[in-house]
Amino acid sequence: MTARLLLVEDDESLHRGIEFTLRQEGYEVVGVRRIAEAEAAVKNARFDLLVLDVQLPDGNGFDFCSRLRQESDTPVVFLTASDSELDIVRGLDLGGDDYITKPFRLREFLSRIQAVLRRHHMGTGRSTQSETASIPSGDLMLYPQEMRVTKQGREISLSMTEFRLLSLLMNHPRAVLSKEQILQQLWQEGSDYMDDNTIAVNVRRLREKIEDKPNDPQKIITVRGAGYRWNG
Repeated sequence: MTARLLLVEDDESLHRGIEFTLRQEGYEVVGVRRIAEAEAAVKNARFDLLVLDVQLPDGNGFDFCSRLRQESDTPVVFLTASDSELDIVRGLDLGGDDYITKPFRLREFLSRIQAVLRRHHMGTGRSTQSETASIPSGDLMLYPQEMRVTKQGREISLSMTEFRLLSLLMNHPRAVLSKEQILQQLWQEGSDYMDDNTIAVNVRRLREKIEDKPNDPQKIITVRGAGYRWNG
């Protein structure tokens, strides 16, 4: 089934280039240049993924994503000229699935779009988690089939990437997973274009949600020069 994408980008030449490239790859594309148009589009049709510029003439893509997340879990890939870690963290915390900094190579762009679509359609991420009904670890309980995590009985809200990262770590307790292994497992076909910062941002976000003291983590341990270990 052909994936249907909504492209929200106001730069005329970039918009044309992205839309042409996506159509050449077989995607169905609806292109708009304003947030108001994007809001109207998502109300009237279903999309498999949104490609969303951050700075738009009538508003901010982050704000639009925040509103969208109240009603939909449609994957969102941000496009932005800013590569600051604060902006990346903000975009991911608001529910973005990936963050691509301009300028970018079209091959990289396509690979990362494909990776996000694949992760989303994989649903429970069976390649990285057990079919067990639940996986206990200290005060955490992970429910793979339900894509749910609780801490001391209270449910924790995680993004798809955070859930898959936690599942990967909990399914390999006390094993040191290299950054390369994590990239291959979580991003697969888009891993060539990810870097250490991508992992670090997601690890930090996950620690903030599951650790009692995120600045002194006891669950996700950094093994300097090697990777990360689940202390379960």
